[in-house]
Amino acid sequence: MNTVTQINNVLQKANEILVITHVSPDGDAIGSLTAMGQALIQLGKKPTLVCDDSPPEKLQYLPLINHLQRKVDARQEYDLLIALDCGDERRMGNAYHNLNQQDLPVLNIDHHITNTYFGSINLIDSQSNSTTEILAELLPHLDVQITPDLAMSLLTGLVTDTLGFRTSSVTAKTLKIASNLMDAGANLADITREALVLKSYDTLRLWRLGLNKMKLEEHVSWTVISLSDQKSITKDAISSHGLGNLLADVYEAAMSAVFTEKENERVVVGFRSRPPYDVSELAASFGGGGHRYASGCTVEGKLDEVESLVVARAKEMIAAQMAEHA
Repeated sequence: MNTVTQINNVLQKANEILVITHVSPDGDAIGSLTAMGQALIQLGKKPTLVCDDSPPEKLQYLPLINHLQRKVDARQEYDLLIALDCGDERRMGNAYHNLNQQDLPVLNIDHHITNTYFGSINLIDSQSNSTTEILAELLPHLDVQITPDLAMSLLTGLVTDTLGFRTSSVTAKTLKIASNLMDAGANLADITREALVLKSYDTLRLWRLGLNKMKLEEHVSWTVISLSDQKSITKDAISSHGLGNLLADVYEAAMSAVFTEKENERVVVGFRSRPPYDVSELAASFGGGGHRYASGCTVEGKLDEVESLVVARAKEMIAAQMAEHA
């Protein structure tokens, strides 16, 4: 029995369906979540869409965005859990760990090379550029019509995870899928402007603080964003997503790292690199994961200690890979 048939069968038996994406969601996470929600509604199901963290403000144009929940109702009984864009169970955060149903079947749909295949059914394709790319191919096989709204959600994930089709992983197939979504009614210009180009004033103020502390040593560029930096700008959460891409564009750098301090001595680290340098193993060594050229992890410890530890290992990794590719 192939995976699509398995998915069809499990969906036919389910009515109340919990759909979860990863903490600190990006465009692919929220695009996947809202796309799956629309698809399940088409199929006559009752989806509950959950993410531990609020979606980025720039994604407010997406359908169903106002229907997302931060918590799972522990009293609710579900027939199926669908995990989207999550490399492992931890990425689902408290939304998953607070579930009371231990025997709940899990449909795991993801494109991360570091996925742990934690589902009862696993649809994993690390060759796909985004989880929404996987969904764009899957949903028609489930008799789901790709409406203009659904196409907007799907194309959003594809655009954001490829930085506007600028990553080395983009193929002719990727562009064909994007073209099909545009034919279905997705507006590429609107998605690119809202999800990639426009940034809040506070975001750029935070980036300025990060750029002022930028360092470059042994082909590794990095910076730190402390809690005090964040609180000096605003009380609201600000994403440093995108700053890592900017640091990775430094000509002399092979990779970048952005260290963002969180409460309770936790540090979120985002890695970016240029081909052929692989940062997924570096992230995995700290319990994280992701893609070859874009990965991340969360490390317990004080900001300066985590910075020293991770940068030292990053330098070792880059030196080894440079020797290998010399």
